[in-house]
Parts: sequence; C-alpha cells; structure tokens
Amino acid sequence: MPSELPDWLADLDEEDLQFIRRLVLGSGSLKALAEAYGVSYPTVRARLDRLIAKVKAAEDASPSDPFRRRIAILVADGRLAPSAARELIRAHAETVKESENGGRVSGQ
Repeated sequence: MPSELPDWLADLDEEDLQFIRRLVLGSGSLKALAEAYGVSYPTVRARLDRLIAKVKAAEDASPSDPFRRRIAILVADGRLAPSAARELIRAHAETVKESENGGRVSGQ
C-alpha cells in the first residue's frame, strides 16, 4: 500500500472525505446520502458535482505551479469566484516576475 496519498486525495478537506465515506457506505446511492444529510437529492448532486470538479482540478497537471493549482481547486470547490481567481493569478504572476527580476518591475 502506498505510504503517500495521491495529490487529488490529499487536496480534499475533511468534509469532502466524509462525503465520500458516506457515499461509499451507502453503496453510491445519492438518494440515501440525501436522506442521511437531511437535504434534497439535487443538493447532494450539486455537492457531488463540486467534488468531481475539485478532484479534476487537483489532478490537472496544466497549472505549472502549486499556487495556480490551489486556486483552481478553490474555484472548483466554490470557495473562490472565478473573477477573484483571475485577479489573484495575475497578481501572483506579477510578483513572480518581479522576484525573477531581482525585485524590479519590468520596464524599469
């Protein structure tokens, strides 16, 4: 058995893990999961869709740095608006560029 968790699993929070646990113990029944949580089927389906998007974002190798990957996961989880994510990524890129230029803003 691997000693390290795969990245996609390590990026899930406790709530995600409990959701997956309950889904597995309920034999994959979203109806049973909705009853266990005391919510509607569409609510559980939406939660599962967010979790799927989060796992896909965690597995996506295209973000080259951990910061962009983390931002993608937060957007997929619904914890960060896409517009805010774009602003953060832009600011991060500027910061990286400045540090690569020894703290000088490009064009100086």
